[in-house]
Amino acid sequence: MTASLLRLAVLAASFLPGALGGIIVRSEPDPASSSNTILPRLDWSDAAASETATLNGINFGCKCAPGRSCWPSAAKWNSLNNTVDGRLLVHIPPGAVCHNTFQGPLGTVQTYDAAACAEATANWASEDWTVAQPAANLWTYFTNDTCRPTENPADSCTLGYYGVYVIMATKPAHVKAGIDFARRNNVRLIVRNTGHDFIGRSTGYGALVINTHSFQDITWIDSYRGPGSYTGGAVTIGAGVQGKTILAAGHARNPPLVVVTGECPTVGIAGGFIQGGGHGPWTTLKGFSADNVLAFEAITASGHYVTANAQQNADLFWALKGGGPASFAVILSVTMKTFPDIPSAGAELYINTTHTTDSDVWWNGTAAFHKWSNHFVDNGLYVYFELLPLTLRVRPFVAIGKTSAELAAVVKPFLDELAALGVPYDFTLKEFPTFYDLYVDLFEAEAAGSSALTGGWMFNHHDVATNNDGIIEAFKTVLSPRPDLFGFMVGHLFNPGYGAPKSNSATHPAWRNATDFIIAILPVTPGASLAQKADLQNVLTNTMDEALRGASTSGCTYVNEADPYQPNWQSHFWGSEYPKLRALRYKWDPLGVFYAVSTPGTEGWEVIEDGTRLCRRL
Repeated sequence: MTASLLRLAVLAASFLPGALGGIIVRSEPDPASSSNTILPRLDWSDAAASETATLNGINFGCKCAPGRSCWPSAAKWNSLNNTVDGRLLVHIPPGAVCHNTFQGPLGTVQTYDAAACAEATANWASEDWTVAQPAANLWTYFTNDTCRPTENPADSCTLGYYGVYVIMATKPAHVKAGIDFARRNNVRLIVRNTGHDFIGRSTGYGALVINTHSFQDITWIDSYRGPGSYTGGAVTIGAGVQGKTILAAGHARNPPLVVVTGECPTVGIAGGFIQGGGHGPWTTLKGFSADNVLAFEAITASGHYVTANAQQNADLFWALKGGGPASFAVILSVTMKTFPDIPSAGAELYINTTHTTDSDVWWNGTAAFHKWSNHFVDNGLYVYFELLPLTLRVRPFVAIGKTSAELAAVVKPFLDELAALGVPYDFTLKEFPTFYDLYVDLFEAEAAGSSALTGGWMFNHHDVATNNDGIIEAFKTVLSPRPDLFGFMVGHLFNPGYGAPKSNSATHPAWRNATDFIIAILPVTPGASLAQKADLQNVLTNTMDEALRGASTSGCTYVNEADPYQPNWQSHFWGSEYPKLRALRYKWDPLGVFYAVSTPGTEGWEVIEDGTRLCRRL
C-alpha cells in the first residue's frame, strides 16, 4: 500500500470509536496444538439470529446490513479491532483518491489526492497493484463498477457492492476473530486473497472482508510422511502465495521443483483456486491442483482450527478439493505434491488481420486448430488461446518434458492442414531448460480494471471428434451474440484425465475426458443501468452460453470461470458429486456463515433489493 493510500486507510479508521470496552471472546488453543483434532460436532450456540424480511410474499432471513437496527454497534466493531490487533479498516475503494468525497455507509470522507489519483489511474489495469489493495476486485462488474478513477473529482464515489470493513489478517487468530464476529453478529462474510475473481465471490454488499494475502509462508518438504501412501516431495503454501511466487521459489531449489498452479501469474494457489479445482499448464500431466493436495490447515465456520487430510476430517478434506470456494472453511495453508521441473518446449501461433481479412479464411483456420485439439491433449500438451473477431492468438502451446522437435512433430499435421486450406499464419517454436523458463517467457499477466460478465463451457473428446463444426458455430454466436453486442473467448486445451485418470478431488467427473474449456466474456459498459445489466445477463446465459451448451455432450463447466446464474449450475459444476457436497455443506456450515454464489447448499439464498441484502428463504 502506498503512503497516500495508507493515509486514507488511517483516515477511514477514524470511523472506529475509541476504546469503549470489548466483548469477551472465549479463548482458543493455538492452531499448532489443536489442528490434529477430529471434530465430532460443531458448536453453533453463539450464532446470531437472522433479520427477517418479506419480498413479493416470500419470507426471508437476512444477513444484517448497514443502517439496520441489527448492525453491530460501534463498540462491537471497536472490540473486533482490538481483537485483531488494530488491523480492521473501513474499506474505501481504491479509486476514491480521484474523487472529492467518498460517500460510504458510515459517513462521508474527503478523499481527493492528486498524486494518489495519478497512481491509481496509471495502475488501474495492473493486477499486481490491484491485488495489493485491501479489498479491490481485479474485474469490477460485481463491485457495481463503483468509484472508478475519474478526471472529474466531483463525480460520485460510493461503496457499491464492496464490503464495509476489512481485516488485514496477519495470523490465524485474526481470521478466526473475523469468522466468529460474523457468526455472532449475522454479518455477511467475504474471504479475499488476490481478488482474482470473475463472478463476484470476493465482494459483497454490507460484508466484513477477511484479507488473507499476507499469509506468504512457503515450507518445502523433501519426503512427505503421510497420511497416505505418497512419500515424494511436497510444499506447504500459505493462503496468500500467488502462482508466480511459488513457481519462482521452486525454480530456486536445487534441483528445481514445480507445483500445479494456474496459468495467470497473479492467481493465489490456496483458497478459492483449489476450492474450484485449479487448472493450469501442468493439468494435462498431473491433474487439477486439487488432485495434488495432501493436507489443509483451515478454520471452520464454527471457529475451530482444523487439519484436513486423508485421515483427519477426511470429509472436509475432500470437499475443500474442488467442492466450491468460500463454502466449507477458510484455508490458512495447503500442502501439495511437488514435481521435478524438466526441459520443455513452447510455441506461439497467430492468425489475424495481418494475415487475412477474409472471415471465411480465418474461420477455416480457427476450425482446423480446434479440430486438432484432441490430438494436442492426447500428446500431453496444454494450450492457451484467445479468440476475437479475425484474431486467433495461441500463446502458448506447452509441451512439458518434450523437445522442440517433438513439439514440432505433434503440431505438424495441424500446420499441414492450414497450408492445404490456404490459411496464412505465424508460428514460432522455442525450447527451454525448464518449464519455469517457458512460463516466464510465454505466459502473460492479465489486465485488471475491466467490467464484464463471464460464462463458459467444457468440450470433451467426443464433442470435438463428432461435432467440431457445431462447436465453431457456437463460437460464432459468442463472438457476435446480437447485432449490437460483441463477445470474445479465452480457451484452454487440457485433460486432467490424461495424467490423473481417477479423480482425487470433488471436481466434476466429466473433467476426466476433457479437451477444451472455453471462457466466454461479454463486456459491460461501466454505469450500465439495472435493466441493461439484466439484458446482458440474459444474453450471456441464454444466447452465448446456450450456444456452447448446445454444441456439447459434456454437461460440465468450471466452478470459478463460468456463469453462476446458468440453469442447473449444481450438475454443471459438480455432476454426481453434488449431493454429497451439499450434505457436507450443511454439516460444516449449516448457518451459511460463508456464502459464495452458486456453491453447494446455497439454493435458498438470494441477494435481494437491487443486489444488496443477502437473504435465505424461510
